[in-house]
Amino acid sequence: MAAPRVLVLRAPGTNCDEETAFAFEQAGGVAERVHVNRLIENSALQDRYQILCLPGGFSYGDDIAAGRILATKLRQHLSDLVDAFVHGKGDRLVLGICNGMQVLMRLGALTEGIESDNHAPATLDWNDHGRFEDRWVHLVTDQSPCVFLKGIERMYLPMAHAQGKFVASNPSVLETLRAQGRLALRYADGESGQVENETLPFPLNPNGADANTAGVCDASGRVFGLMPHPERHIDPTQHPFWTRRQNPNEQGDGMAMFANAINWFS
Repeated sequence: MAAPRVLVLRAPGTNCDEETAFAFEQAGGVAERVHVNRLIENSALQDRYQILCLPGGFSYGDDIAAGRILATKLRQHLSDLVDAFVHGKGDRLVLGICNGMQVLMRLGALTEGIESDNHAPATLDWNDHGRFEDRWVHLVTDQSPCVFLKGIERMYLPMAHAQGKFVASNPSVLETLRAQGRLALRYADGESGQVENETLPFPLNPNGADANTAGVCDASGRVFGLMPHPERHIDPTQHPFWTRRQNPNEQGDGMAMFANAINWFS
């Protein structure tokens, strides 16, 4: 079978597209970085790809709100692309990393099917301390249908964002997402490695997210958004303490996510 093709969608302000494309290629995929305006000019290009990835950065400078302009552009000009990947027949995958998760949240792709009295079942708000935060975080996976997290129990990844606090509109929304296994990735205490529903203190939970949520998937597990950056830890030497580790892994913790995406098509 031919290697899956990955569309790494970039826009003005995107700054993690090269690293993300490289990670997919290291996993065995064929990745292409494509500007959103090129797709608007020729939307038929989308038919070439099996995976859509929205990488990290600050699309359109995060003007108005993080991810909002790119999400609006996709909704107004590329709704067929969104429908094909998010609402398709189940033969495609979607990954949103950091700013990409913010875009997916604006599109409603990660909370689809969840009823709420408010306009949106959940959102990504400013970090509790109100500023940009850049640090490494411990993560654990919950029981989830997420394709990207198959076989992964724990990860240690860097995060870098100002608006990454996952907030549900009400407790019922949070409980529904949890019951469906859609709170797929959570911030954790590095020592215990346990999934906690009570909000962990800073810096274990770097933004104050409800239920320590770091990543959310749709009901099918094919669409996944996370705030930490797996593409920044695909090699063991990217670990901040790699020279002190007695038994370093053969690859960085984030690499398994990209391998899962590629292997899903085999």
